[in-house]
Amino acid sequence: MTNKYMYFIANWKMFGNLGTLNSVKKVIKFLKTFKKSKKIKIIYCPPNTLINLMSEKFLKTRIEVGAQNCHESMSYAPLTGSVNPSMLRSVGAKYVIIGHSENRQSGETDKLINLKVKAAIKVGLKVIFCIGETLSQKRKKITKQILSRQIKLGLNKVQRTKNIIIAYEPVWSIGTGVIPKSSELLKTIDFIKDKVRNNKVLYGGSVNPKNIRELKLIRNIDGFLIGGASQEAKKFIDIIKKTYN
Repeated sequence: MTNKYMYFIANWKMFGNLGTLNSVKKVIKFLKTFKKSKKIKIIYCPPNTLINLMSEKFLKTRIEVGAQNCHESMSYAPLTGSVNPSMLRSVGAKYVIIGHSENRQSGETDKLINLKVKAAIKVGLKVIFCIGETLSQKRKKITKQILSRQIKLGLNKVQRTKNIIIAYEPVWSIGTGVIPKSSELLKTIDFIKDKVRNNKVLYGGSVNPKNIRELKLIRNIDGFLIGGASQEAKKFIDIIKKTYN
């Protein structure tokens, strides 16, 4: 795994302020001295309020910026509180997370997610497409059926699929500190890769400095979507270091 080009995507969710940017400065400083930095792709996905500021600060670095969601409309419309993909790109976003389980649980359907993916791709954003099963679905042993459906419906008739990164995030793992067994995760990632073929497949769900040594041994993972641990420079840097040591 250490010879691969790896993604480390920071999902700040509804956290982050100007003070939090100090942690980013430490990560930038770390990358300048880290010998393996050319094999690393770091993407920060902060709240929309920080996208423009962060994209400007990262102009001369190897770090890119993404958004955490978008509206499905590609045009401007009287939709209070909504932000479409064109608006995100105009303030510096190059990526957008779509289909995160927290949004699915809030009512986003596969059909809506599909429209968002198409809109984002059409305006030139790269998509971090999240899929994953709930604990109930895992216990019923229907994980593969759930993932297949999410991929089939979410990416239905999507063009330029090379601009899509798949993030497997089992819902039961997010924020719980529990991660899948290595053998189980290996099989699940292989299953996803068989469905999407040439797309990168990341793992997300309670990734932290304590379990990254176990996760990095899984040969087919192309990187990580990281939540809470990405907000603190020390934890985020530790995850990157331990992936390569």
